[in-house]
Amino acid sequence: MLEVNKIRDHKADVVRGLEKRNLHVTADLDEILRLDEVRRKTQAELDNMLSESNRLSKEIGTLFQSGKQQEANNLKTQTTQLKEQSKVLNDHLTATVDQLKEALLQLPNVPHESVRQGSSADDNEEVFKDGDVPVLPSSAMPHWDLAHQYDLIDFELGNKITGAGFPVYKGKGAKLQRALIAFFLDENTAAGYQEVQVPHLVNADSAMGTGQLPDKEGQMYEATVDQLYLIPTAEVPITNLFRDVLLDEASLPQAMTGYTPCFRREAGSYGAHVRGLNRLHQFDKVEIVRVEKPENSYAALEVMVDHVKSILAKLELPYRILRLCGGDMGFTSALTYDFEVYSAAQERWLEISSVSNFETFQSNRLKLRYKDADGKNRLAHTLNGSSLALPRVLAALLENNQTEAGILIPSALVPYTGFSIIE
Repeated sequence: MLEVNKIRDHKADVVRGLEKRNLHVTADLDEILRLDEVRRKTQAELDNMLSESNRLSKEIGTLFQSGKQQEANNLKTQTTQLKEQSKVLNDHLTATVDQLKEALLQLPNVPHESVRQGSSADDNEEVFKDGDVPVLPSSAMPHWDLAHQYDLIDFELGNKITGAGFPVYKGKGAKLQRALIAFFLDENTAAGYQEVQVPHLVNADSAMGTGQLPDKEGQMYEATVDQLYLIPTAEVPITNLFRDVLLDEASLPQAMTGYTPCFRREAGSYGAHVRGLNRLHQFDKVEIVRVEKPENSYAALEVMVDHVKSILAKLELPYRILRLCGGDMGFTSALTYDFEVYSAAQERWLEISSVSNFETFQSNRLKLRYKDADGKNRLAHTLNGSSLALPRVLAALLENNQTEAGILIPSALVPYTGFSIIE
């Protein structure tokens, strides 16, 4: 959530920044500033009224002690009137605060100055590429056929049990999934991230805190009886570990990692680009989350990017990094790098990670602050990244490493799988 004082002090910058998302928000910002002005004036009037009421109450006590009952009773009438007026003011203040919050919740984050304007993925900027794209024989198969041939994943069985987008992993397919999760977690903890196990359902306050609500409400599975949501990513519960927390400056940065299944009710479509593991409603992902001082957050973002690069290098997968344009960025992000691996059998790039800096957008919602050296409470910056999402990583591993003898396993994973080839 954008900070009102930044909108007030840097309105032109906010307008220009959100234009990169193809949004024209001058009227929205004017309404937010109007509501904030009403809020501040009402709060000041209410504070003065309460202060006057307290002063009169003390004076009434003194008058009663002095035997001046008539004067005291006259003042009591005034305090009664003040209480009635203060109730009206308080109700008005509450309604104004609610309106202001609702208006702020509708605005996405302001993109970083390095983000280019654009309307779709076609406008994203490639900033890095590494690895050789394998040349496969004409008989090469996409991962959904490989999964069937080697009995690794059963999409139809998952469809029977639950529905489309809920695959069943079997045998070496299940073990490869488990190996990837353990490998990712070990890589992350070796890099200084503390592993945590977190709930797979969250309440509305948690989803609101990280920006899934109200923006992504239609994409989340909801347990309506208990008013809980299945998590779309571990980012939500991990970041909410710090909701309503005041950290000591010396405790920063905070770096966490965790594995969870993820659940997304994304709109379904058909075709090879969403077939097999390319788009699922339930999938596994290992996440990294950081809480940083504002002046360190962009250096930390580059550290996160380098960390994901090192993992992909060990998996021996060709990949590229895109800096997303304003029109393709997530609602909460100020700057996002997407990682894509190349699927040789499908002959296309598959997104497998997003690494983002949210600046104070989430921490303002979360009330996540730290006390600086001057004793002032400041909003921290939050960051997160997929490290990594499994489905498309697995798809690329199966497709790129297929041979006549079987599917080869990258050497970094062999200690985790216990086998070097799927025959």
